[in-house]
Amino acid sequence: MTTFLLPLIFLVVALVYSAVGLGGGSTYVAILALTGMDHQQLPTISLSLNLVVTSVGIYNFRRHGHIRFDLIWPFLITSLPMAYLGGSLQLSRLTFLWLLFITLLFVALRIYLWREVTFNLHLNHLGRRATMLASGAALGFVAGTVGIGGGILLVPLMIMLSLAREQEAAGAGAVFVWVNSAMGLFARFNRQAFDPDLIVPLVVAVIVGAGIGSYLGAARLKPRSVQLILGVVILMALVSIGGQLL
Repeated sequence: MTTFLLPLIFLVVALVYSAVGLGGGSTYVAILALTGMDHQQLPTISLSLNLVVTSVGIYNFRRHGHIRFDLIWPFLITSLPMAYLGGSLQLSRLTFLWLLFITLLFVALRIYLWREVTFNLHLNHLGRRATMLASGAALGFVAGTVGIGGGILLVPLMIMLSLAREQEAAGAGAVFVWVNSAMGLFARFNRQAFDPDLIVPLVVAVIVGAGIGSYLGAARLKPRSVQLILGVVILMALVSIGGQLL
């Protein structure tokens, strides 16, 4: 499975996630958890793959004019220290799985039940910035703790709060995932080693998937269509993790 099936699965995951500006870390973790791998190693692998996928995504979304740094920097300022703090924590396997399950459940609800929900916050400039800073801190902590980039939460949040259009939110998500993945990985760097025999084929697979997916998301596909596909992947991950929690 590690030699043949895992790279193929990860290629598909990277393709789908990168189309909406995400790295796929939450699903990589869920899939690898099914292999029986030590849960302490899972965030390191998923964050590394996040960096690869979102690097390709940032290139494609920026090339098509969908990345606005004025939208993302307030989230980044507070997310960075909190991602490092979360990445420094040592969680039990049960706590880790519950956090991952709750994170994915929120995203599934956003895709299928809350897809038309938006909030027009009537805030002045200071209030708007304060909201973004507080959100960034919360998302950064979750990202670092669970070993995901956080974009899977940021993208729907920006759309719900009417902060950005779909593709602008996807571009912001790619940047957010890259930065927080790098910080979470740095926090774990001295504690966990890489297994080249495992990670190299996965890196190659996600590069191919991200190249195709981010191009389609930035230039071809309607974001809503891609989000529905993403929802199917997340539901499958929820079923898998839920089976381990029961």
